[in-house]
Amino acid sequence: MANEKTVMAVIRAARPSFRNNHDKIAFAVHASFLASGYVLTATGPAASSDTAFSSPSTDEVGMDNWQELDDEYAFVYTNPEKGSKKVLVKCLAMHDKLLVDALAEGASEPVHLEISVGDYAVENGGTNYSTRFKNLEELVKSLDALILSKLDGSSRPSSSNDSSSETSEASRSNIIGVPFGRPPGPQVHPSGGDFGIGGSMLLGPNDPSWLGGVAGDPAFPGGQLGVPPGARFDPYGPPGVPGFEPNRFSRAPRRPGSGTHPDLEHFGSGSDFI
Repeated sequence: MANEKTVMAVIRAARPSFRNNHDKIAFAVHASFLASGYVLTATGPAASSDTAFSSPSTDEVGMDNWQELDDEYAFVYTNPEKGSKKVLVKCLAMHDKLLVDALAEGASEPVHLEISVGDYAVENGGTNYSTRFKNLEELVKSLDALILSKLDGSSRPSSSNDSSSETSEASRSNIIGVPFGRPPGPQVHPSGGDFGIGGSMLLGPNDPSWLGGVAGDPAFPGGQLGVPPGARFDPYGPPGVPGFEPNRFSRAPRRPGSGTHPDLEHFGSGSDFI
């Protein structure tokens, strides 16, 4: 893994000449690859050609011609420790930015990093290489995290990814707000009336639903006086219970002396249920 000291050691050993600040940052990118174990096999026009990947040569080359392209830098590397696949790195100078793209042989998409040159290069920094750069440690860490580690395939999923995955799984397991696999609570109508899960489905004469509308609220839209929404009514009921007056239903007259309605006999004569 590259760090500030190893990258600066590569720069000092190569002793490059810089025309501008973009040159400095482009060379720092190159030095980070060398410090990470990569070997340079082509640079400049040779690295920018269409045959950069197809060339069979894996011999190490020097830095000749690395500044020959206009506003662009190109490098081809191999990493003997990672196999024989090549990596193409292109740096494009655009205003005060250096756009870095690296493509591994066989990969479908490049990895990318945008660098603000002024954050890391010092104008007129003197003859010492260490004074020509600033915040070099930060630059190297960014290159390692966003370019080198991705090329190596060594980036690991963070704990935030694990948390996001768990959240996603929890979201998929929720159906209409009830976690899948957990026993649901009582199913409550939007009006607040219980449909029987966790309670009885039988209504007594004192139930507020008989007072009109829904749950005793006559102003509830769609409520009909004395009729709970969705309820099924048997028009035959015991006499004397509010809501079962003869003028409310069309029904055949009861037979005199018939006693308790047959549907209610199992509740007993003293039951409050209808």
